Amino acid sequence: MRIDIHTHAFHPKIAHKAVAHLNAFYRVACVGDGTIAGLLESGARAGMDKCAVLCAATTPAQVIPANNHAISLQRQYPDRVIAFGTLHPGYEKWETELARLRAAGIRGIKLHPECQGFRLDDPRLLPILEAAQEHFVFLFHIGDKKPPENNPSCPYKLAALLAALPRLRIIAAHFGGYRMWAHALLALKGKIRENLWVDTSSTTPFATPQLVKKLLRAWPQEKLLFGSDWPLYSPLEERLRLESMGGLSPDAVDRIMGNAAALLAPCGAD
Repeated sequence: MRIDIHTHAFHPKIAHKAVAHLNAFYRVACVGDGTIAGLLESGARAGMDKCAVLCAATTPAQVIPANNHAISLQRQYPDRVIAFGTLHPGYEKWETELARLRAAGIRGIKLHPECQGFRLDDPRLLPILEAAQEHFVFLFHIGDKKPPENNPSCPYKLAALLAALPRLRIIAAHFGGYRMWAHALLALKGKIRENLWVDTSSTTPFATPQLVKKLLRAWPQEKLLFGSDWPLYSPLEERLRLESMGGLSPDAVDRIMGNAAALLAPCGAD
């Protein structure tokens, strides 16, 4: 089962606006149109069986509509989509929303501190994570170009969270620290963390082959998850970059693509 663990697909009414925002926020030129049809077509070209579709509510008021969209996608494409819901530490009815997500078969939650306007060490997060850890996998955006002390989601904050909640299953996006890979290696490498996985998304377009190889060696292969970050990047091009820059065989990349199946088994991924 080949799974792309890090993708985005927006409601058709806002897809073009969301892509424009991504282009401006990350100073990139997205390769995709942000629609579910575009995502599934792009994933098929890369040989993907399923994709995890992520969303993040930028305000508390967006929690319900964002999760409605996630639930709708998973119901509409049960054989192709693993939808992740979202929460916001400012959303007061988070316990009710966790129950609603679980009842709908959602087993993953995406948090993006930079876009959502909070810090990973925000004390409001702890009761939410504690309550959700038995039933949900969390995928966190980690890293930015800001120095760690000013960064809402730096690898050091993630390391503290992993230590505080050892049963919380976390996927650290972007090899554990977007544009902060040296810090990710310092903060996260060198200790076996049973509750940590990292995805490969949004790294190869910025890294050297030497850095990609170093990042791939930093974690056990079973802890690596393939992520393209579509519509920013193409799953097929990301696969080819991992092979060429990381010195990986097609079979090795296939194994990385298969690692998410066991982690997301409650979502019906295996």
